[in-house]
Amino acid sequence: MSEVKNLDDYVVNEYETGVIVKDVKDFDPVHIFDCGQCFRWIGEEDGSYTGVAMGKVINVKRDGKDIVIDNTNLKDFKNIWFEYFDLGRDYSLLKKEFVKFDENLKNAVDFGWGIRLLQQDGWEMIISFIISSNNRIPMIQRAINNICQRYGKCIGEYRGKKYYSFPDPKELSVATVEELRDCKTGFRDKYIYSTTKDIVENNININDFLEMDSETCHKELMKFKGVGAKVADCIALFGMRKYNSFPVDVWVKRVMQEFYNAKEMSLPKMRKYGMDLFGDDAGFAQQYLFYYVRELEIGK
Repeated sequence: MSEVKNLDDYVVNEYETGVIVKDVKDFDPVHIFDCGQCFRWIGEEDGSYTGVAMGKVINVKRDGKDIVIDNTNLKDFKNIWFEYFDLGRDYSLLKKEFVKFDENLKNAVDFGWGIRLLQQDGWEMIISFIISSNNRIPMIQRAINNICQRYGKCIGEYRGKKYYSFPDPKELSVATVEELRDCKTGFRDKYIYSTTKDIVENNININDFLEMDSETCHKELMKFKGVGAKVADCIALFGMRKYNSFPVDVWVKRVMQEFYNAKEMSLPKMRKYGMDLFGDDAGFAQQYLFYYVRELEIGK
């Protein structure tokens, strides 16, 4: 298991429009924002990323050994971004254990050395990963952006562009199936509508999923329309802090077939095998392996 780091372990300097976090290890914005865990972070020409999270818009870039977070302040760094970027986890220690596991995981960790699992909003992950089902990232991003513009709140301008919050369940519940389809969600429109209605009408508290054990969380998530095993694992991992989750998509299937002798396994068995193989930190291993195999197109 990875060990905890404290806020006091970081040197954070505030400047006029943001903060600089000094000498941050194991943090690369490219790896973090392009590894498939989030959809509202867009790469800029200067190599930075601008995104909306927790009702805020910020810009993040790596400058040498430092991380620069613009459009924020020291208070929000302590109260929001320290947790969001999982800065309380010692990824160096986590990776030391992984590189001893086998050569394949070592190569994956070396390749995606800067990956961190963002601690994202559970409700946003439910809708986002329903949209992600059998979909391409640009299309997912477009659909989410359309939903936010129509049903979220404008949270201000940054570098001349307006940004919108992700609508909460009540805000999204006013959308009809037809209106959701008009947001370019495709066949997923009815799933978004049904899940939102279910959560609002039954007063489901998303935070309750955080308190559940991993298997209970997975089973409860699969009760929502449009949430199968893989989508439930993504929601559990990226939004509900279930770090032993092991989402199996086409790339992870190739990982397991190419590297871990799982050619004859069904997807449910492959999921269970991955969870057993990597234990409590299976979700971290999955992200390193997924990013490595997808970016290098191994097994394609």
